[in-house]
Amino acid sequence: VQLQASGGGLVEPGGSLLLSCESSVDLLRAHLFGWYRQAPGKQREKVTTVTHGGTVYYAESVKGRFTLNRDNPKNMIFLQMSGLQVEDTAIYYCYLKDYRGDHWGRGTQVTVSS
Repeated sequence: VQLQASGGGLVEPGGSLLLSCESSVDLLRAHLFGWYRQAPGKQREKVTTVTHGGTVYYAESVKGRFTLNRDNPKNMIFLQMSGLQVEDTAIYYCYLKDYRGDHWGRGTQVTVSS
């Protein structure tokens, strides 16, 4: 299983970024997928996920600012981030769970700084 994330970078507070993740797994066969992040000195935390049934979760800290999107035919997962804050600085990981278990992408760095 391969999850290839891209789209990270440096952005000023209040700015926007779009993260993309290409999955080698058919998203329609996944149990769950989405995004996690890990800030320096902190544990990895769940940002947003969607279940096979379509139930979406957002961390309280990103509600109203981040949106999880998908392109099923292309097996692409997106994270549209707006209103970025310094506290959003982290390595963002694409995640997918299927019958084989948990799968992680390598991560893409997002830095929010003026």
